Order: sequence, then structure tokens, then C-alpha cells
Amino acid sequence: MKYTLIVTEKPDAANRIATALDEEGKPKKSTQNGVPYYTVYRGGAIVVVPAIGHLYTINSKKKNCGYPVFDYQWVPRYQAEKKAKRVRVWLKVISDLAKNAETFVDGCDFDIEGSIIGYTILKYACGEKQDTAKRMKYSTLTNEELQTAYDNLLPHLDFALVEAGLTRHEIDWLYGINLSRALTEAVKATSGQYATLSTGRVQGPTLQFLEEREKDIQSFVPTPYWKLTAKIGIDGKAYAVEYEPVLETLAEAKMIQDAAKTKTGTITSVEIYESTVNPPIPFDLGSLQREAYKLFRYSPMRTSKTLQRLYLDALISYPRTSSQKLPSVIGYGNILKKLQKAPAYTKQATELLVKSSLKPNEGKKIDPAHPAIYPTGNLAQKPLDTASKNIFDLTVKRFLAVFAEPAVRQNVNVTISLNDYPFRLSLTRTLAEGWFRFYQPYVWFREDVLPPLVEGYPVEVSRVSLKGHYTQPPPRYNPRSLLLEMEKKQIGTKATRAAIIQTLHDRRYLNGTDQLAVNDLGFGVIGVLERYCPTVVSPEMTRILEEKMDDIQQGKENKQKVLADTVETLKQITTELKNKENLIGIQLSLALTQARLDDRTVGACPKCGYGQLVILRSKKSKKRFVGCTGFFEGKCNMAYPLPQIGTVKPCGDICKKCGAPVVTVYLRGKKPWTLCLDPQCTPKSTDLKTG
Repeated sequence: MKYTLIVTEKPDAANRIATALDEEGKPKKSTQNGVPYYTVYRGGAIVVVPAIGHLYTINSKKKNCGYPVFDYQWVPRYQAEKKAKRVRVWLKVISDLAKNAETFVDGCDFDIEGSIIGYTILKYACGEKQDTAKRMKYSTLTNEELQTAYDNLLPHLDFALVEAGLTRHEIDWLYGINLSRALTEAVKATSGQYATLSTGRVQGPTLQFLEEREKDIQSFVPTPYWKLTAKIGIDGKAYAVEYEPVLETLAEAKMIQDAAKTKTGTITSVEIYESTVNPPIPFDLGSLQREAYKLFRYSPMRTSKTLQRLYLDALISYPRTSSQKLPSVIGYGNILKKLQKAPAYTKQATELLVKSSLKPNEGKKIDPAHPAIYPTGNLAQKPLDTASKNIFDLTVKRFLAVFAEPAVRQNVNVTISLNDYPFRLSLTRTLAEGWFRFYQPYVWFREDVLPPLVEGYPVEVSRVSLKGHYTQPPPRYNPRSLLLEMEKKQIGTKATRAAIIQTLHDRRYLNGTDQLAVNDLGFGVIGVLERYCPTVVSPEMTRILEEKMDDIQQGKENKQKVLADTVETLKQITTELKNKENLIGIQLSLALTQARLDDRTVGACPKCGYGQLVILRSKKSKKRFVGCTGFFEGKCNMAYPLPQIGTVKPCGDICKKCGAPVVTVYLRGKKPWTLCLDPQCTPKSTDLKTG
């Protein structure tokens, strides 16, 4: 039997596509060596088979661990990655199914990654079918859109997108393999230590952002200043007012404080104006990741994974988009009618549906592949986990809010004279809620009660206070602000930025999850890169490469030329790294040693106040414990027992009850356990064995 073979990106997507396309909605599921595929009938036989993400990757043609490396090829992942053995079976099943297919369709996600996945499978596993295959283009996994996409297949693959994607992968591989091996080899050659050190075209500039901010913080010198405030009463209600000029000397501040002391002040001016607050714009991936971090403290990577699950469940549109547009073809009214069935959204959806026209407030950014992120209108058929529930609710309410009316705020600025010294009072309130009602509880504004405010009106003064302050250093980046900086500087793509931040954590270059601080190892790596190959950490270089890859996608640039320029640049960089290998190795080895010590340091010893408490392992019993470094100098014998199971990590905190150090114990399949090290302190863990 001849049939059409559709290749999809993931098993869940294959199931949805098969169900949508089958005339009866009941595709036949088959399994071969654990690989699922579906047989469908829709005016003819169709077989839908999934991939499991990327089945092919780039690998060196020569089997060696040295550098530089410039000869590479695309190979099945199992040939390059030890943990990808399952891919061999998957490719065998796809190749077998391709033998009897007469028509081929790429049904993977319509973006760079999906295009590469489909292209490589059709080229290598299906016998060079990439040039004759057709392309499905869809933004949601709803039955209606999938059926429309299949009935209106694009005549060929999105080759410009494929070419740009292949270029990006190959350039990133060239930078990553050469620079990472250079760092790793330098350490090994100098100290004999082995450590997985990595950097790359996007990792380097991102780490530099963090390093520059950390240097600014560490070199910051605070300067004092003083704030003068007064507590006043208007119509029986108390308000705090502030003297506006910054007071830079204590003498001046005290002089004005004394001069402003009075029992009665006077309102000298009242400025009232209204401001319109337009509805928010639709979510693209970056803005949704930032909002999820602000509201729920979800890391960008966690948000991405949650969005992917919601997409595969056909609850939201394709999430890896940079668009801030919602075209009318998605069917605003139909989506609202579906959402109307959910009690949580009935009232808001009904209110929008009675409007004479639905027009979203849109942003400027456009993505030719997909619209902004929006709910499909489908409701969950099974309970969602907490993260999925929160992200889905946020997506729905953002969608509702963009169609609502602007809000109107009233702002009042009042100047109050205390013995001719001007103090300011700012009040604000909402006059018309507009879209605020649709985006609750994810939007909030201060709501003040406005007293009678008339020029010349007297006010009671209960006290005039002076308080000293110090200027603050710039804040450390958090995942939200770092994403914004990467986007602003055009570092990485919408789909890769979260992964880059996660990689910096995985390589242990950073401390903290909310406030991202570069540690000794991170400083060591970025110091080497800045000194010996500064172009690698240059945001400008990365931005230019991103523009060239966009030009390839638009047919304005040649892939081979961009790759040749990249190789030429890397030849110069790797030559310099080879020449300075010994110096680089010494610098990185010192950073590694300090980083490993930091990983084991629990905190200051509470007994001697001299040494540091570190996690150690007894040579005799092989048991781990926490001991003071002063022991090695014969000055302190302070020690604490540790659990002998799980992974123990310092958390930089002390027990609020007894003041002893606290560590976090990680057990597979269980939530992390925070443990006070003092055996006499209660309550203690009852399910951890200490020794």
C-alpha cells in the first residue's frame, strides 16, 4: 500500500495531527520497537510518524578531542552522543516507513528548529526526499487548523529557513567546540585536572553582561544623602510628604529640618491630570517569560517547558514566536466563545463578545512564521499542574486584556509649604478600570483616597523627620532583566536565550537563581576570553552574525561565505589560545580550585570564628561530615555530621532557632530538604540517615 508519510517533531504532535486528519477521528496506532506511528485515512492513506526532537546533530569528521576543528558533518545523534542510543531505533522505523511512501510531508513545527528536524529526517532517513516533500504550516494543534494546514500544503520546504537554521547550528558548533576544548585542554595540560568548561558565540557575551555588572557592584562606592519627610493631616487622614531636593550634607539637612518645623502648613498648589493606560500588547515568548518570572518566579527555561506542554495539549498557540501581532484570521470571536464556557472567563469573554468590533492592541514586532501567543479556546481535558495552570491563566487573561478598553487614571501632585519649604504629595487613583478588570490579578496600581485639596487650605503637621541613606549599586541581573538585555543587544534568539542562561548555571559560572552573580570560575572564564579572544565576548560580533543569518533567511547572504568568514576568524582565535595555553591553564586552574572550595564551604565556624566550615570526607570511614578548616592547623575541632545519602549543598544560611549552619539535601524523586547541622536542634529530619 502506498501512502503519504508525515514527519512530526514530537509524539504528542503526531497523535494530534493523526486524530485531526483521520476522517473518523480515530487513527490506528501502531508500535514498532517502541516507536509509535499512526495510520490515517483522509482521501487516501496517510502515515504519521514522530521524531523525538533533533535526530541528527553535528559532529567532527575526525575522532579526536583536540582543537582546532573545522571539518564536520551532520550525523545521527547516537553517533555523537552516548545517551542517544534510542535514536538508532527511531531512525530505523522512519526509514522503513519511508520505503513505501509516495508523498512526503514535513509536519514539524514551523520555525528554525522544526524546519531543521524535518529537513534532516527527509534528507538522511528518508532517502533525499527533502526536495520533493511538501510542508504543513500551522500555529496551533487544534483540529481545525491542522486540517486546514494539510488541505493547503505548501509546495516545498521552507528552504530559506532551513538554510538559516543550518548555518546557525554549524556556526554555534564551530565556536562551541573550539573554544570549549581550548579552555578544557588548557586546564588539563597545566594541572592534570579535568573539568567541563564551555563557552560559545552567545554564552560569552551573556557572561560578560553579568561580569560587567558584578564589577560595577563590587567597585561601587556608596555616598550618603538625606531625605526629609513630614507627616501631615488633611481632613482627619494622615499622609507622608517629602521634601523634593536631594540633601547631600547633614548640616544642610538639619538646618532645613529645623526651619521647616511647624504645626501648620499650607497647600500652595494642586495639579490634577488624567492619563490613559493602554491595554497590554500580546505576548511574544520573551515578554511572557519575563512576566512569568515577575509574577511566579519561574525561570525562563521552566516557562518555556510549560508553554511547550500547553501547546502540545492544543491549549495555546505555538510559543516560540517573536510576534506581537494577532491577525484576525485566528478567529477572535470563536476563541472567546470557547473561553466563555469556562466559569473563570465567562464574564470577561461575554463582555468582549458584545462589542461592535474586536481589535487587539498590538506591538510592533512581527514574526513571519507565527502570530503572538494566544489561547486556542480549548479547555484542559485533565487537571493541569500548578505551573501549567498559572501560565495558561496568564495567557488567557493577557489575550482578553488586549481587546479591552484603555484604563483611565487620575494623578494629583500637591505642593505643601512648611515655613516656605516645599514638600510634595503625590496621589493617584483609577477612574475607569478598562482592561485592568480583564487582567486581574496580574495588574495592580496604587489606589489613594483623595482628601479635599484646595490651594491655601491649611494642613496639620505632626512631625518633620530626617533619615540618612546611601546610594545603592546597580542591581544584579535576574532572569527577567537578563532576558531583556539579551533581547535588547540581539544576543541569541527567542528560542535559545533561556537555554543559554540555564547553561551558565549548569557550568557553575553563576551563583544564585534570582540575583545572578558571577562566581570565581565565571570570572576566570570570562577573564581568559576578554584577554585572549575579546571578539568572542563582543555583543557586536554576535549581533552582526545574527543579522547575517537573518539575511540568509531572506536570500540576501550566502551560507558558505558566512561559514568561511567564521572559520577564518576562529583560526586566528584558536592560534592565540594555543600560544597562550599555559597562562590560560594556570588562570583557569586557580579559578576551578577556588570554585570547588566554594561549593563545599558551608560558612564561618561559629566556635573559633577563624576557620571556615567545609564539607569533607573521612579517609578512614569514607563518611562525609562538616569540619572546620582550623583543624588542619591544630586550632579548632568543630565538626557536624551529615546525611550519608543524597547530594548535600551549602545554602549560605543559618538556623533561625540555634544559629548553626544550614545545608540543603537533594534526594532523587523528593523535594529538597533544608537541614540544620546541629544534632541537638529540633525539629530534625526523620527520614535522613546521618553518620
